[in-house]
Amino acid sequence: MLFIFYRKLIEQLNSNIDYQFFFDLHLGFSRITNFKIVSQIRCELATKLDIDLLEKDLYSHWKDHIDSKNQITVDATCYESACRYPTPQKLLWEAVDWLYKQLRKTCRALGIKMLRSKYIKWKKRYLGFSKMRRKTNKKRKPLTRYLLHLLNKLIKFEQELRHRYKIDFTKAYYRRVAVLKTVYKQQQAYFDTGKSPKNRIVSIAKAYLRPIVRGKEVKPVEFGAKVNKLQIDGINFIEHLSFDAFNEGTRLKSTVYKAQSLTKRKVLIVGADVIYATNSNRNFVIKNNIKTDFKRKGKLPENYSQEKSSNR
Repeated sequence: MLFIFYRKLIEQLNSNIDYQFFFDLHLGFSRITNFKIVSQIRCELATKLDIDLLEKDLYSHWKDHIDSKNQITVDATCYESACRYPTPQKLLWEAVDWLYKQLRKTCRALGIKMLRSKYIKWKKRYLGFSKMRRKTNKKRKPLTRYLLHLLNKLIKFEQELRHRYKIDFTKAYYRRVAVLKTVYKQQQAYFDTGKSPKNRIVSIAKAYLRPIVRGKEVKPVEFGAKVNKLQIDGINFIEHLSFDAFNEGTRLKSTVYKAQSLTKRKVLIVGADVIYATNSNRNFVIKNNIKTDFKRKGKLPENYSQEKSSNR
């Protein structure tokens, strides 16, 4: 979906003179044909971006429009990446398909024969399997077993070619091959033991993605960056971002400190989910006289007032 958006944006840039004036471009009769240039610019800017410094500059511009500077809300969410739902069969086939095509190109350039692998036969079987509406365990196991065998065979052949002919490839190629080796080890262990591996790779192209279990009814598992967010008067700031799953309940103290560094004021009220209501966080808010909406622990006393216990 994002690639389609980039493609339409570049098409508009090529045909709309107002866009060209806005970006200070003078294309004339030439045209931009690289539709990935938008993503490349974003990636280059991301390597040079200091998000903490940027948020301080943004807050300095917005502070005159913010009324409740000593009240914050904390929550975690997941910014999903474009990724098909991973299964062992999809992941292994993508690995086999990519490595087989690279090896064919290498063998053609060296003028040697390609390894015999029955690739066409198992390609047809995988396509037939992917079209099945009901994928039984009887169908999954033999396909997974042979895809593991084929991937291991291709990995060994690739290593043999590199050592024998002393071939140099790009850094991206070596990174992808390293990812494929990790995928093989993880999926072989998962096939043998049935236990999900630690730091499981779910995408060949985006090896940094990890399954984020969110416990939602519609999407119990999401794939993307997990973010602990701080909200001040409706404006969100990123307190912590990671592609690995983390417990947001441990981030309350750092969130309060970040809010105080932005506003230069003491935080007096915090709104947060029940996951933040740990004993450590309760002691912290009581010590700093911060009111929260945490549910009171234990049995309610007589003449109980919600206002009195709002900082418990």
